[in-house]
Amino acid sequence: MTTTPAAPARPPAPADPVAETVRKEIGRLQQGYLSDRSEAVAALARLRRGAGKDAATIPDLWGLLDTELLHTTPGVRPDEAEAAVFTAMTLYALHQQSRSTAMHRTGGDELGAAVRRLMPPGEIDEPVRKRFVRAGSAPTLTALAARLRELTLLLRGEDLSLDYALLAQQLYAWQRPGGRDQVRRSWGRSFHAHRPSKNTAAPARTPDETDQKDAS
Repeated sequence: MTTTPAAPARPPAPADPVAETVRKEIGRLQQGYLSDRSEAVAALARLRRGAGKDAATIPDLWGLLDTELLHTTPGVRPDEAEAAVFTAMTLYALHQQSRSTAMHRTGGDELGAAVRRLMPPGEIDEPVRKRFVRAGSAPTLTALAARLRELTLLLRGEDLSLDYALLAQQLYAWQRPGGRDQVRRSWGRSFHAHRPSKNTAAPARTPDETDQKDAS
């Protein structure tokens, strides 16, 4: 009896370099921050200063993150990839500020679902919805970062986490031709698909109210 040789195993698909970079860097910094290690606390403080801004214009952030994978993976647009990574990382740093639990969760909520969790069950909070819509209609990545900053403050105020590796991947896609519509559809689907628990909803605060709470 002749035995047919088994086909060689197919190598696993490479991890998305943008998502993988953010996952690795947040994993390192988040663990350090929650363990109150001074180097991680200081790094997040520096990153936080770039939240909602064009990271390329803030020299203090240069060299703070390991972005080698973005420059060694074939097919990656390094400038766009770095912009996505730094935007996601600065927003994460803002989100994690003064929080004792992890605000990044791999496999956790996408942006739309996280925003929906800010709202009472069965209701639409119109001010929050308008901020979400404004983020989706941002004309540039810098404008998008500024509008996401507002949503990040609301999520932080309610201790709602986000998958920042996924967000970075989407911010990278957002910069490609046709990417904005793709990302908007994904955010919209996750917003409408999420069904909040009746026991976990809390009224959303405005970003200004959230800042005042953290300053007290």
